[in-house]
Amino acid sequence: MAETLQITSQGQGIPLVLIHGWGLNSGVWQPLAEKLSTFCKVITVDLPGYGLNIDNNLDDYSLVNISDKIVEAINEPAVYLGWSLGGLVATDIAQRYQDDTLALITVASSPCFVEQSSTTEQTTWFGIKPLLLNAFHHQLAKDTKKTIDGFLKIQAMGSPHVRKNLKEIKDLIFQYDMPSRQTLDDSLALLEEVDLREELSLLTLPFLRLYGRLDSLIPKNVATFVDQLTPSSESYIFPHASHAPFISHPDDFFEVLKTWLLSNQKSL
Repeated sequence: MAETLQITSQGQGIPLVLIHGWGLNSGVWQPLAEKLSTFCKVITVDLPGYGLNIDNNLDDYSLVNISDKIVEAINEPAVYLGWSLGGLVATDIAQRYQDDTLALITVASSPCFVEQSSTTEQTTWFGIKPLLLNAFHHQLAKDTKKTIDGFLKIQAMGSPHVRKNLKEIKDLIFQYDMPSRQTLDDSLALLEEVDLREELSLLTLPFLRLYGRLDSLIPKNVATFVDQLTPSSESYIFPHASHAPFISHPDDFFEVLKTWLLSNQKSL
C-alpha cells in the first residue's frame, strides 16, 4: 500500500488545496500560492507518481484511489481547486467526501474530457477528440520529454508573452523529476475514461468554474453545457486566456479567485 502523500502548506485562513493537471506537478502553482497565502492556508499536493510524490505510486491508478489518497493527506475540511485533470480529482472528492469539502473550484476542466457524438454524427458534448488522446499515447511510447514539451506549449497559448510563459512553466515544473512513462500513460487514461457529468449534477456546495476562451483542450462551449448540469454554480471565462489562465493572466486570475473566495467566506 502506498504511503501517505506529501503535501506543502503556507499561509493561514481558509484551507485551499491546489491540484495540478496532467504531465505537470505542484511547482506550477508556486506564484499563485504565494499570493493566495496572504489570506488562505494554501496546500499543494502532487498526484501519485508526480513531483514530491514521484516515488509514491498506486498499483491501481484510478480516480477513486487518487482522491482517497489526497483526502487522507489533507486530513481537514478544505476548498478543493483542480486544474484540468486535477479538476476531475477535485470533483470526485467533492462528490464522495462532502463533509470534507467546503467548496469546489475547477480551472480549464470538464466532467467529461472526450468529445461525445450522437448517432447522427452531430456533437452532443464538446471535448478533446479521441484521435488527439490516442496521439498522446503513441508519442509517450516514443519520446516522453517531447510529448510533455508539446503539451506545455498548449498551456502558454493565449498569452501575449507565449515564450516567457512557456519558460516560466518549465522553470517551475522542472524543479522536480519527470514522472515515469507508466504514470503519464495511466493518468492520461483518466482523461479518456472518466465521465462525472451525472455526479456533477448532484453537487450542492459552492462551486466556481474558470475557463479560458482560447482553450483548445476545453472549448468554451463546455461552460454552457455545465451551466445546465449545475445551474447553481458560477463561472467565469478569461477572454484572452487558454488552458492555463493562472500562468498567462496571473493578476486577473488571482483577483477573480480572491473575490469569489472572500464573497463566499461565510458559507465555507
